[in-house]
Amino acid sequence: MAKFGYTVEVKAETMARAYGRELPIAWKKAVELAREIRGKKVERALEYLDNVIALKQPVRFRRYNRWVAHKSGYGPARYPVKAARYFRKVLESAVSNAEYLGRTEPEGMVIRTINAHKGTTNKGIARRAQGRSTPWNQETVNLEVVLEEVE
Repeated sequence: MAKFGYTVEVKAETMARAYGRELPIAWKKAVELAREIRGKKVERALEYLDNVIALKQPVRFRRYNRWVAHKSGYGPARYPVKAARYFRKVLESAVSNAEYLGRTEPEGMVIRTINAHKGTTNKGIARRAQGRSTPWNQETVNLEVVLEEVE
């Protein structure tokens, strides 16, 4: 499957995938969160997302860190709770897809690919004085997760 200039080869016998389409989350936060959980085992990733939702562990912002406050021991970091909730849903969907396809338990799977791409923009307006208006658009994110069995 080729998309946005890269290729992901999916081996049907060892992999499972899930997509989240048009998720109403910030793209930059989704990119940073995806970078943090890429390559982790599924259980550790779910635990990490739970800690982010509970405001116990921040997500380091490595690229999009302008005007981001520092957290002790992490550097520039934030708690993207809304994005973490959507990531958890898509990751759980990938795990259930793996179980349906007869793959191993989630303990034996690792996140091989997780990508956040910009989705469509839902147009909106904010009414202003004197009959004017200002754009009030909602950006969306497409999230792709591919899990692979660990030998």
